[in-house]
Amino acid sequence: MSNSKIKLSQGMTSKAFNILGKNSLTFKRTYDLLKKSQWWSADKLEEYQLEQLSKLINHAYENVPYYHRIFDERGLKPKDIQDFKNLEQLPLLTRDIIRENSRDLCARNYSPDQFQHVTTGGSSGTPLELYLESGVTDAKEWAFMKTQWERVGYRFRDKCSIFRGYNVPSSENKFWKSQLFGRWMIFSSYDINEKNIESYVKKIKEYKPKFIQAYPSAITLFAKHLKENDLNNFPPIKAILCGSENIFPVQRKFLEETFNTKVFSWYGLTEKVVLAGECEVSNHYHIFPEYGITEVADESGKNISKGLGNIVGTSFNNYAMPLIRYKMGDLGELSSKKCDCGREYPLLERVEGRSQDIIITRDNSRITLTALIFGQHFNAFSHIKELQLVQDKKGELTFKIVKSDKFNTGDEKEILEKIKGISHGQIDLDFLYVDSIPKTERGKHRFLIQKSSDL
Repeated sequence: MSNSKIKLSQGMTSKAFNILGKNSLTFKRTYDLLKKSQWWSADKLEEYQLEQLSKLINHAYENVPYYHRIFDERGLKPKDIQDFKNLEQLPLLTRDIIRENSRDLCARNYSPDQFQHVTTGGSSGTPLELYLESGVTDAKEWAFMKTQWERVGYRFRDKCSIFRGYNVPSSENKFWKSQLFGRWMIFSSYDINEKNIESYVKKIKEYKPKFIQAYPSAITLFAKHLKENDLNNFPPIKAILCGSENIFPVQRKFLEETFNTKVFSWYGLTEKVVLAGECEVSNHYHIFPEYGITEVADESGKNISKGLGNIVGTSFNNYAMPLIRYKMGDLGELSSKKCDCGREYPLLERVEGRSQDIIITRDNSRITLTALIFGQHFNAFSHIKELQLVQDKKGELTFKIVKSDKFNTGDEKEILEKIKGISHGQIDLDFLYVDSIPKTERGKHRFLIQKSSDL
């Protein structure tokens, strides 16, 4: 595979629209399917999944050296994978396995120019390189995203302000750029501060978007500056479309109150193995069964029906480098409920966060960020601009805080008492006050930094 012939993914930008032009039939077929299939019965959805699984397994065995080897080592043939339970005979695929076997995971019946090179930092912050089916995977992805966003009224023709980590080169204090023929106005997430907030608001008022698409951390920071600077008469927004990071209850509540609108969140990955999103009536993540097979499994790879486990995905949309039973490093819990929207999609009761978003206490207990921080109500958080937790040792935690002028010793006391209570005194807390907290290379905000390999 020649690197000179590999196309670099640009995400959902104007290049993605060019890709759609070349693969418009793939997009249309997928979109037309989803308009119908979202209302199929559970039995019909399962039948569709099993058909797609059979095609994928046969392709992987015949054309992908890694899977051929795995099947042979386990004495398996494609016919042995007949249902979802049979999938447990195959091992979990991890990021380390992908790194060690990247060439052998690429399908041999694809030519070099059919591979699209992408990278992801993922929840661990360690880069991962992989390949999608050039153009085709993106075209299908767009069809799913269009279907998903339409639940809350978004159409591609609608004006949308974007806060997703883009670093827009500024000139004359312009921290934005127009894209997709004016349908998107992309704002820099790296320059949101008190000095620039008025220029941001002025531009948004001039642009008059119907929707905002954002990383939760970026739009929360923007909203905090809005409130602190008492900037009124913000244009009405139909919905805020959040993705690529966990959205915590305290963020959702704050955003909905600040913008007086609904926050609609989705869960997806660069690896394109799982896609799920909220619907028009529920905050549960609806898993797209047409996208692939989603499992919640324990560390051994066995499926669990209750409780928190590893989210494991098998994608139907990337035959160039099939990812089967990919353990992405995220934690979730399936729901036994059915949504009132009428779709028979499986639901995620919760996405608790990345498996790395776990605090280790002095007695080796594990507490998720949601349980420790975002599942509680802190009055102090209304006086904090940005927050990051740093853990170097078990049972020790540093709160790195960018505080507002209203932050006081009472806020510090409240945080100390609540962390002590939820951890049963097994966490010692320290405070570090800073002027700013650096973003990742992709412009995301990491709530937890753990520096020790012992954690």
